[in-house]
Amino acid sequence: MSHNSRHRIALSCALLAAPLAVGLTACSGDGNPLAAPPHESAAKVAYSIADGGKADPSKPLKVTVKDDGSRITDVTATDAAGRYVAGKLSQDGLSWQSTTALAAGAHYTVRVSTEDSDGHPGRKTLTFDTTPADAGLHVTFGPDAGTYGVGQPVTAALSVPVKDPAARAVVEAHLQVSSAPAAAPGSWYWVDDRTLHYRPSRYWPAHARITATSTLSGVRVQGKLFGGADKPLTMQTGDRVEAITDAATDQMTFKDDGKVVRTLPVTTGKPGFDTRNGIKVVLAKESFVQMKSSTVGIAAGSSDSYDLPVYWATRVTWSGEYVHAAPWSEGSQGYANVSHGCTGMSTENAHWFFDHVRPGDIVQVVNSQGATMTPFDNGFGDWNLDEAQWLKGSALGKATAPSAQQGSATSGRNPMSNPARLRPETA
Repeated sequence: MSHNSRHRIALSCALLAAPLAVGLTACSGDGNPLAAPPHESAAKVAYSIADGGKADPSKPLKVTVKDDGSRITDVTATDAAGRYVAGKLSQDGLSWQSTTALAAGAHYTVRVSTEDSDGHPGRKTLTFDTTPADAGLHVTFGPDAGTYGVGQPVTAALSVPVKDPAARAVVEAHLQVSSAPAAAPGSWYWVDDRTLHYRPSRYWPAHARITATSTLSGVRVQGKLFGGADKPLTMQTGDRVEAITDAATDQMTFKDDGKVVRTLPVTTGKPGFDTRNGIKVVLAKESFVQMKSSTVGIAAGSSDSYDLPVYWATRVTWSGEYVHAAPWSEGSQGYANVSHGCTGMSTENAHWFFDHVRPGDIVQVVNSQGATMTPFDNGFGDWNLDEAQWLKGSALGKATAPSAQQGSATSGRNPMSNPARLRPETA
């Protein structure tokens, strides 16, 4: 049998045996060296490191063996967090090179499997550290921990802008969202260079636990910019509350978990001040607000100016649209639209509404003559983009189902979970 044939058979048997239970014999007979644990490799294995004994994480890791009849059969490299480094083995088996970036400031363990000219397996274990990052990209998740409505997006604020599409893909791939019970598939949307929003394709499940986690720590984003370690966010959702106002009938239908709880007479914006159509979410609740027309561009002293004490005000846009008590317009509520853009109702109904909503709850307006709520610049209008439009804002261009379990990049944690690890790739 030729050396090359013996090399292929030995390697094939080793690959097939890898996932089997300990104690099974190798392909042929008790004397086969593959039946015994690999010995410490006598091959001269080397790997690339920078001056000072630390590897540069911006450069690939290269493992080589001296051409004395020995060959590399496999390489497994992991950091202290269990993240696996993918790589390729050269056709001649003399070198292996990483194909994914190393983490900065990390400790790596590299296990190199070899085979000598007689087919005897060997193993060499190497360790090294990477140099720390010069600059860090940090992520702050929002909102604050707490309980929210099913329309609340998760936000991620970056400490430095990220414009390059490839760098954005790296960032987005390391921002993990989990949900229990599991939500519909969703994705991140790049609102601007420093802001991302995450939402599923449908509202979050009611009474869910949602966690957002960054696994960017030590990961190279671009150039010398690496991710830093940041705190995860955990929030919950309450009931599925939806308040749907029909501006044509001047009625609000209040639903809780799909059941109609109340129908409330309201008034919305009069012509020229039409209430925005579309889906908004509750931003904040203010039991008292002094509303002045000058804050929304209406000149003091004009026929449309006002300066009013307003109670039980539930904010739905940053520019000043509320659902609030409007006792001065009770005669029109349920019949006509006479407001300056807010949704007005009786003091009793506004107080009830105020007590039964929380930030993140859905407030939708239909059949108004107003423009549609914008997605990002005036509150959370995220749900006014359909799924296809939302995916256009993703650097990855795809939706994934939020995991039902919290964790970091589990897909790369265990090399045996990836079938490709059982067949070393050749360049």
